Amino acid sequence: MTHTWDPDRYLTYADERGRPFVDLITRIAATDPRTVVDLGCGPGNLTSLLAERWPQAQVAGVDSSAAMIERARRDVRGIDFEVGDVREWTAPDGVDVLVSNATLQWLPDHLELLPRLVEQVRPGGWLAFQVPGNFDESSHTIRTELAAESAYAPHVADVAVPSSYDAATYLRALHALGCEVDAWETTYLHVLHGEDPVFTWVSGTGARPTLQALPDDLRPRFEDEFKRRLRDAYPDDGHGVVLPFRRIFVVARRSA
Repeated sequence: MTHTWDPDRYLTYADERGRPFVDLITRIAATDPRTVVDLGCGPGNLTSLLAERWPQAQVAGVDSSAAMIERARRDVRGIDFEVGDVREWTAPDGVDVLVSNATLQWLPDHLELLPRLVEQVRPGGWLAFQVPGNFDESSHTIRTELAAESAYAPHVADVAVPSSYDAATYLRALHALGCEVDAWETTYLHVLHGEDPVFTWVSGTGARPTLQALPDDLRPRFEDEFKRRLRDAYPDDGHGVVLPFRRIFVVARRSA
């Protein structure tokens, strides 16, 4: 079952979502790359940081969502954006830096995709990606438990659910491909404000396919219960809601 993305919803917590991207690209030691590509570029707000980091490079963004690419083309200048599937994308002449931020977790077979991604990088070039590693957190397990209830289960059985591996698994896989690898993890403590902020966060990403799959007469009830359980799991102590968010980072250099 396919789902669509809402750039406005996704950008609600743009600063918090952008911080891991900045932490990722600062560890890429490329000095003067000619071509830089952002796979899964979303609305392009972070792709623009690649152009700032390497102003002499030709920078491009690719995303499977037409809505995201439309937003990127509208808001970001000087970067080529195109609709494309990460699993099928190719760079005939190779690229010097290939970045993928919070995208691969949507592809169940993304570990098997790594050889193909490495092949798109020129010898001596860089592959860098970041994926969430927080799928044991209440923000995800509550959705899973609620979606399994009899009223909802028939409607969401085939929805996309993100997943990832630990840093060591990615490191071993890329070592086996002849890459030098730097892999690590970081848990961010995001302080969120507003009404039901954790719901706002997850409804823009991980829970979005589930919510879209529900029929109109069931969705409000699901959302109300989802919000209630999230409020219990993430209470506001008067200083905002703390959302722990673990992320996995990998920076690999292809052998020259």
